[in-house]
Amino acid sequence: MRLYRDNAVVLRQHKLGEADRIVTLLTRRHGLVRAVAKGVRRTRSKFGARLEPFAHIDVQLHPGRNLDVVTQVQTLDAFAIGIVDDYGRYTTACAILETAERLAGEERAPVPRLHALTVGALRAVCDRTRPPELVFDAYLLRAMLYAGWAPAITHCARCDRPGPHTAFHVGAGGAVCVECRPPGAATPAPGVLDLMDALNRGRWEASETASASVRSQTSGLIAAHLQWHLERQLRTLPLIERGSPHGAGSSGSGVRQDGDRDSTTRTAPTG
Repeated sequence: MRLYRDNAVVLRQHKLGEADRIVTLLTRRHGLVRAVAKGVRRTRSKFGARLEPFAHIDVQLHPGRNLDVVTQVQTLDAFAIGIVDDYGRYTTACAILETAERLAGEERAPVPRLHALTVGALRAVCDRTRPPELVFDAYLLRAMLYAGWAPAITHCARCDRPGPHTAFHVGAGGAVCVECRPPGAATPAPGVLDLMDALNRGRWEASETASASVRSQTSGLIAAHLQWHLERQLRTLPLIERGSPHGAGSSGSGVRQDGDRDSTTRTAPTG
């Protein structure tokens, strides 16, 4: 079997034996790939430091029966340099990597748009030009779009009636109009759905002027929507450092629930 090359983001790694590591890569053309990096834990390893999480690399691999084998690595972007020394950016970047792995699907299923989106998000976190929590929320919205899970924001999720709407229900698929509103729908504060739309469209000036409470509620709704579709909570989400506690349907979130609370909105983590 022939060697192959690809660009990849290192999502995670763990030890194997005395000197090796297994690395999980999100590649541009081959999707999710798990490979063995032999001898990288030895001090004389030629490319051990290039296979750390957050790295954007050009990697050569030899196909294997269960795991591929890393044979060459060249660094394209060392994003860790601008991330690991700041707790808020580090936890945000960890959540990006975990989300990418969850949404990549089956191994070796190409996801070029998710790969490009993940590289762009890590670059934005590393460059420190935008608030990391906004970068992360924008990343989640666009990643869910690629996965087919994008929440309805400007139109009703059930009848497609144009908004603006004042209610949001995760199980229904996002914003809902008055007639389609199910029991337990959340009532976000004014500006929350506008911020969600601005993040989705990349309107950073409008996003960065939003208040802390609006950002907090927006993060809660986005996280709840993602975890509803994943059917599990991301381990890294509660670790993200934010300006204030957030969560859709959690105490102090400012998102009002009508009638019976929707259990899906209570899954949004607190930061």
